[in-house]
Amino acid sequence: MTQNTFTATFSSGGRESSALQRLLWNFTDTLVVMRRNLYAYQRQPELIVFATIQPVIFLLLFTYVFGGAIRFSTGGDYINFLLPGIIIQTILFASANTTVGLAVDLSRGIIDRFRSLPMSRAAVLAGRTSADTLRGLFTVLIMIVAGYIIGFRFEDLGSGLAGLALAVAFGYAVTWISATIGLFVKDPEAAQVAGFIWLFPLTFASSIFVPTQTMTEQWLRTFAENQPVSVIANTVRDLMTGTVNPDEIVLSLLWIAGIVAVFLPMAVWRYARVASR
Repeated sequence: MTQNTFTATFSSGGRESSALQRLLWNFTDTLVVMRRNLYAYQRQPELIVFATIQPVIFLLLFTYVFGGAIRFSTGGDYINFLLPGIIIQTILFASANTTVGLAVDLSRGIIDRFRSLPMSRAAVLAGRTSADTLRGLFTVLIMIVAGYIIGFRFEDLGSGLAGLALAVAFGYAVTWISATIGLFVKDPEAAQVAGFIWLFPLTFASSIFVPTQTMTEQWLRTFAENQPVSVIANTVRDLMTGTVNPDEIVLSLLWIAGIVAVFLPMAVWRYARVASR
């Protein structure tokens, strides 16, 4: 059976394929869509350049402009506190590209073209989120280099790399939230606003820049300490500075799994409804 025949049979509800075949087909479809989205960065390298410059500017500004004042509350070298938090912020802001990218594809009719092809429904979204996660990983690596130049150091390389892996995994989970928003908004201009507006309270009302203990309002401190951005940021910070807390790691993984479990099926459901119009 040729690949085209297999595709047609699978799409039309003919002979039932094995679970392994379906998994393989979904995986290859996802790789194709991911490669298509990565090619867009190759054709527009300025997207990568500006996406890299912005977090480096944040890092330098907070280190040298605010670092002297904030150092008193962190009780140590501020760069070691700040860099893990900036990495989480960078990953969060990068996820907004998923919202805009899907909205652009919807407005140009590309999603409808995908729908006409015998391919996995989830692959379009999985390919987009995977490509944006790789872009986020590249930016994170640049951030680590910049951090090392201005004084950051891993206390333990193994736990530090585990912290980076956890940060990237969180970034992948967040792209599914962004994908869902992009499918609901559809208009590219509105997507640029919707993709960022929900990130600001989660980013700044968190432990990314300062310890939550310094927040004066009790309700704000309670929110900041128990929302996922603070949980992940604290875990990544501990891992990158040599502290391994199993309870924190488990809680962070539960947040990541919970976000994916909720928003992945929601995005696939919304994709089917929007694309069928």
